[in-house]
Amino acid sequence: MSLTLGIDIGSTTAKIALMEGDEVIYRHYERHYSKVREKSIEIVESLREIIKDREFKVSISGSAGFGICKAVGIDFAQEVFATAEAIKFLEPDTDVVIELGGEDAKILFLSGGTEERMNGSCAGGTGAFIDQMVTLLAIDAKTFDEISLNYNKIYPVASRCGVFAKTDVQPLLNQGVNKEDITASIFQAVVDQTISGLAQGRKIKGKVMFLGGPLFFYKGLQKRFQESLKLDDEHAIFPEYAQYSVAIGVALCARMNSQSFTCDSLLAKLQESKNVASSNKYLEPLFANDEEYQEFLARHESASVDEVSIDEAFERNGFRKVDAFIGVDCGSTTTKLVIIDEFNRILYQFYNSNQGNPASVIHDQLQYIYENFGDKIHIKGSAVTGYGEELIKAGFNLDAGLVETIAHLKAAQHFNPQVDFIIDIGGQDMKCFYIKNKTIDSIMLNEACSSGCGSFIETFARSMGYDVQTFSQFGLDSKHPVEL
Repeated sequence: MSLTLGIDIGSTTAKIALMEGDEVIYRHYERHYSKVREKSIEIVESLREIIKDREFKVSISGSAGFGICKAVGIDFAQEVFATAEAIKFLEPDTDVVIELGGEDAKILFLSGGTEERMNGSCAGGTGAFIDQMVTLLAIDAKTFDEISLNYNKIYPVASRCGVFAKTDVQPLLNQGVNKEDITASIFQAVVDQTISGLAQGRKIKGKVMFLGGPLFFYKGLQKRFQESLKLDDEHAIFPEYAQYSVAIGVALCARMNSQSFTCDSLLAKLQESKNVASSNKYLEPLFANDEEYQEFLARHESASVDEVSIDEAFERNGFRKVDAFIGVDCGSTTTKLVIIDEFNRILYQFYNSNQGNPASVIHDQLQYIYENFGDKIHIKGSAVTGYGEELIKAGFNLDAGLVETIAHLKAAQHFNPQVDFIIDIGGQDMKCFYIKNKTIDSIMLNEACSSGCGSFIETFARSMGYDVQTFSQFGLDSKHPVEL
């Protein structure tokens, strides 16, 4: 019987399905970390032992697969069409298909008038959104899913964007709501986004097929969908091939192709795609040379704060307690704590993820400070700002809580009394404000999207397999930045 190979290269993962006749004889699923062409070659290499010298037909699908097809002339299969082909082949009596991917979501209505609905410019309510929430709660994806099954209460959480979701989730964390309830609430938000944003009033009924990686791996998400749509086990289908469905459909589409390949000839094509010149528009590098980079560093380092260790300050003070002041910034994703002396020198500083529980992070830090420096500093005052302001102020009896913009202004005027504009990019928000007559005159901030914020950069770095520091250095060293 003839062999057909379907390759589905999505925004975050690569999937393949090898069919012999009507039987799927091999399938594979893994993240590609944006190394799309390298991963395609690796996948085909892994098929050598199975296919050997036999010829086969192949098609490629997915948001990241189109570029390969365009570069080397391999047939492309549109993923919605491929999904429909797979369902007609595997479960022909299906009425509705709901599929969630890394960055896309779609609903296919197959009975009562065929219709397809798909998300547009926002990845809210998809796998990437869930990844962001996993990062925010500082637990692994498996634990996130497992604890969601033990919830007691569902809280309203927006899923249109990471900004809105985190704005809802962070107060829940600050209020001590257990993570079981929060994870289930996040899954419910994904369900609400899918139904309200895509179905848009059209009834989801009959036999409903749930496809895609998130709907295969997250049992808590399955449960929220089934309960929300009031589907029994006979009408809510979560197949074991959910994450391979598009690849199977692509393999079925490949039957119509005229061109056949061997592993060697397909690998040659894929290798060829690595050498095809990109049609992307390029920008100027951030720095023309190392001299420019060093000048940049020197200019920024000139606006630094003097630092002295607590031990040294204690010794300089004649071994008497040093007057100290504590400032805490409890943000959306990170917690910052600084101790300064009366001369505005930094005695101690801390910066880390709030690990989904900022109160615990602050508690541990204060305990460390008291145990190690309690006999060397006299805390004269304390203040807090950020998302967790009220919680931290009340929980640790801090003297004052400050609005974040006022804290920014105070710090900026310390460095430059004539400052007239401030821009701040945080974990999930960005804002800029104009200063007039040494007071804040107007403020602008992002509202509907967290694109371009810290969590966006962090998630992007992780999706490519790097930590933020490595990712940042690559950006600084880039000679040919691509316009995105």
